Amino acid sequence: MRQPRNYLDVSSLPQRFAVFPLARTLLLPGSQLPLNIFEPRYLAMIDDALAHDRVVGMIQPHSEQPVGAVPMGISGLDRPRLYSVGCLGRLVSFSETGDGRYHIILNGICRFLVREELPVTTLYRQVVADFTPYASDLAPRNADQVDRPALLADLKRYLEQQQLSADWKAIENTPTEDLVNMLAMNCPFELPEKQALLEAQNLQERAATLMTLLQMAVAGTSPPPDTTLQ
Repeated sequence: MRQPRNYLDVSSLPQRFAVFPLARTLLLPGSQLPLNIFEPRYLAMIDDALAHDRVVGMIQPHSEQPVGAVPMGISGLDRPRLYSVGCLGRLVSFSETGDGRYHIILNGICRFLVREELPVTTLYRQVVADFTPYASDLAPRNADQVDRPALLADLKRYLEQQQLSADWKAIENTPTEDLVNMLAMNCPFELPEKQALLEAQNLQERAATLMTLLQMAVAGTSPPPDTTLQ
C-alpha cells in the first residue's frame, strides 16, 4: 500500500469524490470505520478510490430505504436524498475475501458540506464538497473541556438501563476524544440523532449532544425528527 497522505489544510483535500450513503453509520474525524463492501456499485467505488486518491465520503441518506435495494433508476428509491454534511475518509486498510467482498477501514479526515451532487456515469454517486466550514477538523482537538465524569455517569446509567455489559476498565482508560467518537459512532441512535452528533461544532458539543441522547434513552424519550440536539 502507498504511504498515507497528510492533509494539512482544506486546500489539500479533494473537492470531488465518491460518497457512500449508509443510514445510521457515522465516520468522524480522527476515528476509524470498518466496512464490509459487497454491492457491485460499491466494489467499483473502492476499486476507483484505490486507483486514485484513496478517499470516500461517508454520508447518511434521509431515508431508511436500504441502499441498492431496488435496481438503479426505479422511482429513485435507491437514490434517497442525502444529508448535507458527511465526513471524508481515507482508505487505510484493504483486503479481499474469497467470495468477492472487500473488507476496508476508513480513517476520518474532515467533515464536508455537499455543494453539488454530480451527474455521473459511474454506478456510485459523487459530489462536489466544501470543507471550509469544518477546517478545524484538521487541527488538534481539545478534550479538556468535555465533562468526562458526567459522560461516564450517563453512559453507566444507559448501559444499566439497556442491560448491556461493558469492559468498564477499558472505557475508563480510553482517551476522551476516542471515547466520545466511539460512542457517537456505535450507539444505536436514529438517523437525525446520528446526524446531530456528526454536525456538532466541536468535540465539547458532540459530547454534550451525546449525553443528552443517553439521558433521553434512559428516560424513554426521543427528540422530534430532524431536530438538532445542541
